[in-house]
Amino acid sequence: MALEAALRDMKNLGALAAAIASRDGSVLAADVPPEVSKETFSIMCATILGAGTTASIEFRRTGPQRIMLESDDGRILIAEAGRRALIALVLPMSADINHVVRQLKPIEERVARETS
Repeated sequence: MALEAALRDMKNLGALAAAIASRDGSVLAADVPPEVSKETFSIMCATILGAGTTASIEFRRTGPQRIMLESDDGRILIAEAGRRALIALVLPMSADINHVVRQLKPIEERVARETS
């Protein structure tokens, strides 16, 4: 299936975990460690993207294309993938974010086509 191929491509970018979810947080595909709830991860990523969109609209701006969460030990990158889906990657701090974002664009487009 195309979504599993997109997950593999995201993991090949250096992601420690990756998920594809609908905008309401339903899991479409995920590759996360067994101790991580893919349902909770997907729902929270959808909530974060939705909150970012609402905050942007309050300032009469377009919604975010991506949101980066940073902590001392890593990053979570949440990006829209069309109108119906999002992708989320858990990345180590050592990841080259500019490289990841550039390489992620065609994956976002593929996921958008698959979920439209």
